[in-house]
Amino acid sequence: MDKSKICVVGLGYIGLPTASLLATKGYNVHGVDVNENAVNMINNGQVHIYEPDLDILVKAAVQSGKLKASIKPEEADIFIISVPTPFKDGFKPDLTYVESASRSIAPYIKADDLVILESTSPVGTTEKVAQWILEERPELAVPVEMNSQCNRFYVSHCPERVLPGHILKELVDNDRIIGGIDQPSTTKTVEFYRQFINGTILETNARTAELAKLTENSFRDVNIAFANELSMICDHLDINVWELIRLANHHPRVNILQPGPGVGGHCIAVDPWFIVDAAPEQAKLIQTARVVNDYKPGYIVEKVKAKAERFKEPVIACLGLSFKANIDDLRESPAVEIVEHLSRSNVGQLYVAEPHVNQLPEKLEKDNITLTTTENAIRSSDIVILLVDHKVFSSIDRNLLKEKIVIDTRGFIK
Repeated sequence: MDKSKICVVGLGYIGLPTASLLATKGYNVHGVDVNENAVNMINNGQVHIYEPDLDILVKAAVQSGKLKASIKPEEADIFIISVPTPFKDGFKPDLTYVESASRSIAPYIKADDLVILESTSPVGTTEKVAQWILEERPELAVPVEMNSQCNRFYVSHCPERVLPGHILKELVDNDRIIGGIDQPSTTKTVEFYRQFINGTILETNARTAELAKLTENSFRDVNIAFANELSMICDHLDINVWELIRLANHHPRVNILQPGPGVGGHCIAVDPWFIVDAAPEQAKLIQTARVVNDYKPGYIVEKVKAKAERFKEPVIACLGLSFKANIDDLRESPAVEIVEHLSRSNVGQLYVAEPHVNQLPEKLEKDNITLTTTENAIRSSDIVILLVDHKVFSSIDRNLLKEKIVIDTRGFIK
């Protein structure tokens, strides 16, 4: 496959790294996003999200002339859809963004083009992408017969499998699962990814590829739920959960994860619900794990409120807001949920230290919440809650914690 033109729809945490990586590999890339401010920043060689070294990659891609951004798609040979797939009320998958992206590129698709859905999606979504495009362009076709020749285009699913904070490396080095709506779609997509992927490429069909990504995140969710449930059991029995897990993990076939304040991020906190929605009678364990992990933030709030009763006007330091360590991503963050609940409960004055953001999210812009430095938050507080195990917090002066009530949800403060 030659250096075809690529249109990437969605320039967020996956789309922008993907678009800039492909541009530096020599492809002409047209990036699309509905956020006009983000588009303008990218065209100026800047980034609107934080990921290590992404700013350098985007600047190089733009300066080379290989990456341009717009609010509208253009004709291309390969279209990559990388837009959000949240859930609606009742934990129902919301495919609004995927449908909108599919319909937006439909006018620009020509015969022999390839459409790749990278967004993590419920089973059957890739087939819907093809259907939505065909509704806009009925003269096109996506035959499933092996040797069909017509005015056809190709559609596949290749779910992203990267870890925030390591995206640029893992985009290239991780193994990738590719599943087309038919074998020719799979073959064509594999040919494309082999141009820039070092990891092993695993071929399957679209529905299996979709469920594989959901399964990976559900596996993590179930195991985190076990650790979180253990932490609550240990609280009840007055046992140190961190010591318990350390001891249990000495068994050669036991590897218990670490508990925390809940589960966040767009993937693990969301994707299991897609399986539950598709097979509610069969996904009992997956659903129970979601309930346990969703319960944990409220459990932490109640622990803080109980400790706050000791003070007339308690001041609480909340350390960390992101959904995991050393990033600025607040999506589905249990830390944000905990701070928001504490604020609504009027427990006391809240000082928040989050070194990776410059301002509070809109939902936390309240009179009793102040974004400040770590040291100031701790010095000003009666209660310190460690919500995120950012590396920077490891250097906290332990003398500052003397005379403080410390609630460490990560087992990070020794």
